[in-house]
Amino acid sequence: MRKVMMAGAVLLATSGCVRTAWNVATLPVKAVGKTADLMTTSPKERDEKYVRKMRKEQEKRDKECRKHPDTCEADGNQGQRLPAGY
Repeated sequence: MRKVMMAGAVLLATSGCVRTAWNVATLPVKAVGKTADLMTTSPKERDEKYVRKMRKEQEKRDKECRKHPDTCEADGNQGQRLPAGY
């Protein structure tokens, strides 16, 4: 009975050490994975960035047309108006 209690006490005492050792051992793998994720761009992220860029450009053109409606021309694309330089 005493040996069982001692074994249980040893397991409880070393569980924190095992967890710490596991975290230390897996840290380099996690760091490399995080770095690779930050360095690469997925197709979804690339598409989202492109859509944001196009939306900002369209907002800029719309704002310019509201300021100077006489310099905007219809571009033939769904009735949108563009400044003369586009």
